[in-house]
Amino acid sequence: MPGSSRGALRAALLYLLASLVWLVPVGQILSSLFDDSAQALRWQLINGYAWVLATAVLIFLARARLLRCFGLGDQGRIERERLRMAAAVFDSTLEGVLVTNRLGNIVHVNRAFMDITGYHEDEVLGHNPSKFKSGRHDVAFYRQIFHTLDHEGRWSGEIWNRRKSGEIYPQWQTIRAIHNDAGHVSHYVAVFSDISALKRSERERAHLIQHDPLTELPNRLLFHDRAEQALAAAQANKRGCALLLLDLDHFQSINDSLGHAVGDQLIKAVVTRLQSLMKSGMTLARMGGDEFAVLLEDTPQVADAATLAQAIIDTLKQPFLVDGHTLFISASIGISVFPSDAIGAEQLLRNADSALFKAKGNGRGGYALYTEELTAHAQQRVEMTAELRRALAQEELRVYYQPVHDLASRELVGVEALVRWMHPERGLVPPGDFIPVAERSGLIAEIDAWVMTRACQQMCAWQAEGHQLDFIAVNVSSRLFGHQDLYRQVARILADTGLNPARLELEVTESAVMEDPESALEQMHRLRELGLRLSIDDFGTGYSSLLRLKRLPVQKLKIDQGFVAGLPLDEDDAAIVRVIIALARSMGMQVHAEGIEQPEQAQFLMSHQCELGQGYWFGRPMPAAELTWPQPR
Repeated sequence: MPGSSRGALRAALLYLLASLVWLVPVGQILSSLFDDSAQALRWQLINGYAWVLATAVLIFLARARLLRCFGLGDQGRIERERLRMAAAVFDSTLEGVLVTNRLGNIVHVNRAFMDITGYHEDEVLGHNPSKFKSGRHDVAFYRQIFHTLDHEGRWSGEIWNRRKSGEIYPQWQTIRAIHNDAGHVSHYVAVFSDISALKRSERERAHLIQHDPLTELPNRLLFHDRAEQALAAAQANKRGCALLLLDLDHFQSINDSLGHAVGDQLIKAVVTRLQSLMKSGMTLARMGGDEFAVLLEDTPQVADAATLAQAIIDTLKQPFLVDGHTLFISASIGISVFPSDAIGAEQLLRNADSALFKAKGNGRGGYALYTEELTAHAQQRVEMTAELRRALAQEELRVYYQPVHDLASRELVGVEALVRWMHPERGLVPPGDFIPVAERSGLIAEIDAWVMTRACQQMCAWQAEGHQLDFIAVNVSSRLFGHQDLYRQVARILADTGLNPARLELEVTESAVMEDPESALEQMHRLRELGLRLSIDDFGTGYSSLLRLKRLPVQKLKIDQGFVAGLPLDEDDAAIVRVIIALARSMGMQVHAEGIEQPEQAQFLMSHQCELGQGYWFGRPMPAAELTWPQPR
């Protein structure tokens, strides 16, 4: 018999004995009331009271012991309070709790168990926990759990179970074996948490690490990993791969003029079009900003990559309607192929970037393939960018001026300011060598502003010397033209130099205007408010809408030298030039021809009422000090 049971029995017998003994003096006292002897009565009372006191103490002690045995004393109250608190914790905890007997049958569950699993208490009591198996774990998994419980008395780990709805979900579960006084297992207690939300969070975090948050496309990290895998498979199967690196031309001007919200929407629209061209074995990724990459697996022919590149260029040429704006965007693409150009993913990306730079240098809106020479060009480009920054700081740049003449009178009426680089070691660096580098690195906007300042200062100096010119023309790159701060920058330069705004002419390329005509229109109106002149440079080389063109507040169209070169013999060039002149005159604009190198060209242009001309026939670009001035008029 357990010790607690024997103690309770002894206490009960002691209590009964004390109660019976107490009845003896009570009976004696009652009988003495009928005894005639007073002396005897007193003696009986004294003995009776003493006996009653002794037995009362005995009864109290016996009763206290009996109450302790049955948990009804002070200690019992403490134990009852502890049990109530344990029950409250058991029912209010957010972890599910399941208790089984030693045979594995469920004897108790808490409220959280029911909330997590969907089972009600009466649906699981008496059942085995195998009722909740997900089917994701094999027999060896459960055998290991019981082996650990038998040897360590405790097991913790991740386990997948099934809710009443049938949904399989992950738990973090701890199981303990409960032993009785004899040391034998009497119960098992399992405490578990639903970690579905944690698992989702981990998946989302892993997704964000490897994907672009705006487009949900793979990012550079994931793309590089997939490229490595694709190249490894291609090498094993002796097949080819190709990588296309795509950059949106002049995208920054859209962010600057319309804001990043519109830019983000345009990026999404571009992705939609690109995805429409993707097929099995192709991976599209956003490498950052306005740069994307396409990996073509199992590409035996370079022509396949070129065909896709052209398809991308063509589909992006169509206008985009974004937030009420009709936007035009083009793309330049560099192509590198495996294994002829590279043997690794990193090298393939570098070579595609070199080819992309070549595509941009060829006029943008096209694609180029990687060649060996481009690697050296890429290294030179990095070095030249650093040297250009130094050139700006150390004033190695120069402004040269090319004369502009009235074709009818042959008089000098203006000049165009052109930047040149006087390198301390290489001498005069041709613009074609450093202007593309300046555009790609972002230095072109700073160079444009510097040229404009120097040109305005020089114009003021000429005027002070008595040399009168109608205008000085300065080119504005698309990067600077798309900048919202251009108006304030020009106003500040005019104020600082004191030049009359009517003497300054800003030249903007046709392609820069047509990238975002509405934004360009607003920018031009603001510039016109300053009182300066505006002209469209390289006219005829881009895509112009006559409806938009007539709305632009420009005073001059400049015919691109590519159309002038064939005059007067090339019938196509002649026809194009005649149309441009007629168009400009019909809209009240001046016509200015570039690249005149032969007198026959000048004669043809003048005979068709082209007012202004410049080119080597009139004079090459030259320092200000070398400019030849006519006699005062």
